Amino acid sequence: MELINSIIGTPLGYLMYLCYRLLRNYGVAIIVFTLLTKVVMFPISLLVQKNSIKMVKMKPQLNMLRYQYVDDNDAFIDAQSALYKREHYNPMAGVIPLLLQIPIIFGLLDVVYKPLKHLLHLSPQLQQALMEKTAELSSVTLEELGSTAQLAVVEQVRAVPESFAAIPGAAAAIGQIQNLNMNFVGINLAATPSIQALNALFLIPVLAGLSALLMCWVQNKVNVLQIEQNRLSQWGMTLFMIGFSSFFAFIVPAGVGLYWIFGNLFSIGVMFLVNAIYSPKEYIDYGVLDEMKRTAAEDRVRKKRNSALAKKYYKEFFAPENRGNIRVMFYSEGSGFYKYFRALIEALLRDTDLTIHYVTSDPDDAIFQSGEPRIRPYYVNDTRLISLMMKVEADIVVMTTPDLEKYHIKRSRLKDNVEYIFMDHGCSSDNLAYRTGALDAYDTLFVVSREQAIEARAIEKLRHTKKKRIIECGYGLIDDMIAGYQAMEKEENKKKTLLIAPSWQYDNIMDSCLDDLVNALYGQGYRIVIRPHPQYIRRFPMKMKEIIRRYRDKVSDDFMIETDFSSNVTVYTADLLITDWSGIAFEFSFTTDKPSLFINTEMKVVNEDWQKIPLVPFDITARSKVGRQVEKSEVKDLAAIVEELLAHQQDYRDRIIALKQQHFYHLGQSGEVGAEYIIHRLQRRYGPESVKLAATSASGKKNGG
Repeated sequence: MELINSIIGTPLGYLMYLCYRLLRNYGVAIIVFTLLTKVVMFPISLLVQKNSIKMVKMKPQLNMLRYQYVDDNDAFIDAQSALYKREHYNPMAGVIPLLLQIPIIFGLLDVVYKPLKHLLHLSPQLQQALMEKTAELSSVTLEELGSTAQLAVVEQVRAVPESFAAIPGAAAAIGQIQNLNMNFVGINLAATPSIQALNALFLIPVLAGLSALLMCWVQNKVNVLQIEQNRLSQWGMTLFMIGFSSFFAFIVPAGVGLYWIFGNLFSIGVMFLVNAIYSPKEYIDYGVLDEMKRTAAEDRVRKKRNSALAKKYYKEFFAPENRGNIRVMFYSEGSGFYKYFRALIEALLRDTDLTIHYVTSDPDDAIFQSGEPRIRPYYVNDTRLISLMMKVEADIVVMTTPDLEKYHIKRSRLKDNVEYIFMDHGCSSDNLAYRTGALDAYDTLFVVSREQAIEARAIEKLRHTKKKRIIECGYGLIDDMIAGYQAMEKEENKKKTLLIAPSWQYDNIMDSCLDDLVNALYGQGYRIVIRPHPQYIRRFPMKMKEIIRRYRDKVSDDFMIETDFSSNVTVYTADLLITDWSGIAFEFSFTTDKPSLFINTEMKVVNEDWQKIPLVPFDITARSKVGRQVEKSEVKDLAAIVEELLAHQQDYRDRIIALKQQHFYHLGQSGEVGAEYIIHRLQRRYGPESVKLAATSASGKKNGG
């Protein structure tokens, strides 16, 4: 510590010596010294201001990344680092002033504790002799005087100067020491305040606390970062600074406390000055930030409400009457997922007397308005989902959620023979769409197609995992969509309707080429409907609002942005769908038998190991069969391609129907097939009479294994 004090204290001592020699007032010298340190550190303050502005400016982008990678913290950290690098933001820059403040304090302590060295510039030999004599007069050892040895010399020389006269070279030093005035407005700045003595020294800690209060009050209104903190954080920091400043001023000499007081006061001027040079309002869109704050406030209110609701339903789920009596349970990530279960649930309700226990992570799930007495819905929030899933005692759990056992959703720890069934919410490649090993922990897969079944067996072989039951079920959503489309009255659109429905993954149409796409097709006699992916709206709310703002002047009967996904009318009535790698293309084309136009953005790949299986994914092979692919560079000239596709719809219709019949298992009967399997499994476990069957049950469809 002595070495550090010397290295830092010596140059600061010369600065303090200069101030003292010019001003001849110890207190004023400390104040000027404090001001000079702020001047020296001002370039750092400017750097921190610029860095802080970047941080606040990036908040909307960081918020988007949090939504985008809500389920993948590692990916979020990587994306955050990339954003920091792109914006030249240094997260450590904000602590630089604090890091510099620490050595300045140590140096100043050295200056205050050693006036003989720093203010009078006595020789080291004379300093030593004076301190040894002081120890002798005080009847203590030099080591016992400690860091206050030179301050004790000053007191003893003033009290008994004759005691030091015999020391060689001390005559001039005695006069200098007697003339050394370390008082300021009646306060001895060499003394340390005490909480037990209500004297003039006591004012130093009080003023240190008040100066901290004033600085924090101004900071909460002026500092670019503090403005963005909530009230609790702002006043929490304020109270900490008041307490720390007051406590600090009680344990150091009053001269250091004086430095701290004026350091706080000068910091106020620095804040106003850096704001004048780099005004945050010139760089930051505060309208977007205010919207984020409103959204965050609404989220807090909603989470508080939902927490109480989840507690209620959690208790209901584990009610005594449910213990050991839940035969079939469904778990849904949100309201929109019921459409994947609907055909299966309705078949079970129609063909059996089973009660369906339906757990959802959406408090506003439409399942709560179903009115079906044999569907028992429960809402569970993220906090309770983990424990609920680990305590499940159902016989069969059906989910569309991959990565069972890998992340927050675990298999039951109370019942080891729960059968977990994965029900796909897509009709394309699972090998491409899910992470490596995403389905390993499932017992049974309800597959949509032969391609999915082959992929599943190939993945098991590649990963050396257990052999699962593979049920050739089909795709309930496409069954429902086809039935709904066939039942509706159809009339030709007055203007051909183009539905733009991208994915939400990186490089999607919304982010990469939407403007070019709209410019190419707007005003060409088409009706254009932009239907973003639900996850895009959820994960990138600020981007979505910017897109709506950007196109607000175009909105009309011929141009609309659709954010309500409760109806499939837009999908049914479109003449052509334009997408990138979204699975909606296959739902659209296999429902309406109309072609889709694919823009080759960067391919949506979740599983980086997908090529380890020698099977080209359906997502790739089907693109040229149900429509046409174009590169992003061709988007500006898309009008001619759209016209050609619309002109040859009948040619594509025949190809799409053939592919549909070939691709899907049990087209139109997936619900019955899935229900038959579940009935069979329950009867096998509990006996033929355990599940009461309706007279119309038993589809007779064969299941694969």
